[in-house]
Formats: sequence, structure tokens, C-alpha cells
Amino acid sequence: MTIGIVGLGLIGGCLALDLQQLGYRVYGVTRREATAQTALEQGFVTRASCDLALMGQTDVVFVCTPMAAIVPTVGQLAQHLSTSTVVTDVGSVKAEIVAAATALWPNFVGGHPMAGKAEAGLAAAEPGLFDHRPYVVTPIKTTRLQALAQIKQIATQLNARLYTASPTEHDHAVAAISHLPVMVSASLLHTCFNEDNELIKTLAQNLASSGFCDTSRVGGGNPDLGTMMAQYNRTALLKTLQRYRHQLDDITQIIEKEDWDTLNQHLSRSQQERPHYL
Repeated sequence: MTIGIVGLGLIGGCLALDLQQLGYRVYGVTRREATAQTALEQGFVTRASCDLALMGQTDVVFVCTPMAAIVPTVGQLAQHLSTSTVVTDVGSVKAEIVAAATALWPNFVGGHPMAGKAEAGLAAAEPGLFDHRPYVVTPIKTTRLQALAQIKQIATQLNARLYTASPTEHDHAVAAISHLPVMVSASLLHTCFNEDNELIKTLAQNLASSGFCDTSRVGGGNPDLGTMMAQYNRTALLKTLQRYRHQLDDITQIIEKEDWDTLNQHLSRSQQERPHYL
């Protein structure tokens, strides 16, 4: 079987490495000739091009472009693919993308491998990124069962933890555990670097350690990705931000009242619930 990957960044590169190890032929398409050449020279793919026509020789295509380009890419692919070719994506928002992409290509299956790194680009790609990480497929009523089974099989072969959800269910869940943390983490960083006292600001920079590293990591990531999360998952993210604001208001009032028993209970509940999300 030949698998095509459109977009040889971090996720596309990691997929290419793992799929080749599984014995698939992997063809890659990227916007830049230099990236295509690097992918070939370093063994990420069997063939590489900047021309989507190469995908006409594949059985399955993973669209690993930025979210804004997924649907247009599916539309362009439709000119080159066999009707039997299955197309899937790796975007972190599903409802809008799955509806539009399926209208363009009925053999489309929404997907979201939930794995990543702070670094971006092909140079950051490594094998095993999806190992024991969640991989969500998001079928709708018109999704073809054979296409869905094929993407599930590949996700399982990647040793990912496979989940199935509707696009809307997926988007509401990731708003809380993926998109909200980006906005919260970015706000934490803004709070710190907007400190008026330069002495305190410099001291904080020097004292920042593992706790700050953990809580600020996603806020210091790719700004384009964070913007697209908010743009494409706006409704669910806004609802989640409102819930988070209420939590901040509650804990602010608790501290203002010096109600330490209630604060301890609040933090104890956090401690108890956290393992359920790890």
C-alpha cells in the first residue's frame, strides 16, 4: 500500500517515519522544493514532490497542512485521486473541517492524532511520536465504513490509543484539554512579562524553574497554530473560557475572604481529579 502525506512538517514527518517502518511506501508533497529534497535525502519518504499530482498514485492520503489549508487541499486533491483513495487529516478541530472536506471528497475520514512537540518543522520529526498517544477518528453519518476501518487500522498500527467521537464531541473536549491550556498559558506569560517593576520582572525570569516551565510550555508554542485553534473552534473555546473565568472568580473570592479551609478543599479536589486526565 502507498500512503501519501501532504505537508511534511512535524506531524507529517513523524507519520512518514513511522509508516515507512511499518512497511508502507510513503510519498510526500510539500510547498518547498528544499523540504522535498531534504525529505528524500534523509529517508523520510520514498518519493517527494511539490506537485499534488503525485498523490494520484496513493491509496490513502494524510493531509498534514495547517488547519486553514486542509479543506482547500482536499479540493485540490480531488482533481488527482482515484475514487477509491481514502483521505484523512490531522487537524485539531473537526466539525467545520469534516463537513466541508466530506462534501468535496466522500471518502474522507476526520482524524486527530493528539501528539506534538514544542519544536516545529521536518527537522523536529522523530519516530514513535504517536506511541500510546490518543488518536481520535471523527466519523459522520455519511462516512464510508471501509474508509473509517482503514484509518482505524493505520492508527492502531502506529500503536496509538484509538478513540471514536463525533466532530462536535471532539471539539468540545479538546477545547477544554488542549485549546484552553494554550490561552491560559499564554495569559500567564503575558502576566509575567507585563510586570511594571523591571527588577521584579528580571528576578522572576531568573527564578523561573520546572513549575513555570510546565505551565508556560504550550503558551510559548506556535502562534499560528494557537490562532487557528481559536478561529476554528471559537464557540466551544469561548464556552470553556467562560467556565475558566468563573473558576478564577471563585478562587479570587476565596483568597480575598482568607477562607483557607475552602481553598484547601479546592486544591485537594484538583489533586484528586488530575490523574483522570493523565
